[in-house]
Amino acid sequence: MKINEITFKYGENAIQNARIESDGNIIDYDVYGEINYTNMLSAAKGLDLISEFYDVKAACALKGKNICAAALGQTVTDAVQKVLDSNPIDFISSVIVVSAEIDSDTAKFFKDSNTIVATGFTKNAIEYLESHGIAYIKVNTPLKDYKNYIPEDIKKTTLGTFIQSPNMSELDKDLFKIVTKQKPTVEQIEDAVFAWKVAKHTYSQSIVIAKDLKTTAVSQGLQMAFIEPALDFSCEMSKDAIIASDMPISVHDVDAAAQGRIGLIIVPFADNDVIKQADKYSISLITTNITNVLC
Repeated sequence: MKINEITFKYGENAIQNARIESDGNIIDYDVYGEINYTNMLSAAKGLDLISEFYDVKAACALKGKNICAAALGQTVTDAVQKVLDSNPIDFISSVIVVSAEIDSDTAKFFKDSNTIVATGFTKNAIEYLESHGIAYIKVNTPLKDYKNYIPEDIKKTTLGTFIQSPNMSELDKDLFKIVTKQKPTVEQIEDAVFAWKVAKHTYSQSIVIAKDLKTTAVSQGLQMAFIEPALDFSCEMSKDAIIASDMPISVHDVDAAAQGRIGLIIVPFADNDVIKQADKYSISLITTNITNVLC
């Protein structure tokens, strides 16, 4: 099904009509099976995230337009397995987006999923998905070119039309600043870059906890930078993990991170009190000078 053929049975609620209109500057993709309005929005957000990792094997799960888990792996199957391990509850009935072709072995993970998005599907994978009534989207535009299609963020309201440029921020691990006495390991820095990229595509304000290139918790839309809910979800997986936040944190947050045995925190900015508290617990702290705020 091509883009100009998509009209949904309903929008976010059953009483709402919904459709997709093309302005001509969209990626090339095909839709197979019946997909609802919310899942298509989730697919778009998942592609925004996965395009950050176009040159590696990556996967993410979304529900209700929210990123629930993300991971990188040696193979697509490995990445999907890590996403499942990260958040097995939300993996069920979720939208799964991956950065490469899906084969039959990977497809078997999706028996309880709603929609699968990938750059390709083997014949056996297609047979499996269709036999289980799972909708799927094949992305034909190379993911390395995806950012060329990201549009302005436009919201029409009774106060007028709000327009802003897309978030195209990039993190250069050679330029960010380590502000604590405790220096991170190479592996911690790789996890920090990964977690920061995931946080970039969540709804602000957000806390992302990650380890071994896999999220262990994603909290978003927080009123303040309280990290306890994310630590509670991450549980034992927070040991030596990374916290990425799109907003500055407090001394209280550093105390909580220490209780969760966090190894590194990456934030936009940090005041002297926060830095001193991180030094007290031998937690590495990185500042990026980049604030990613999505509404």
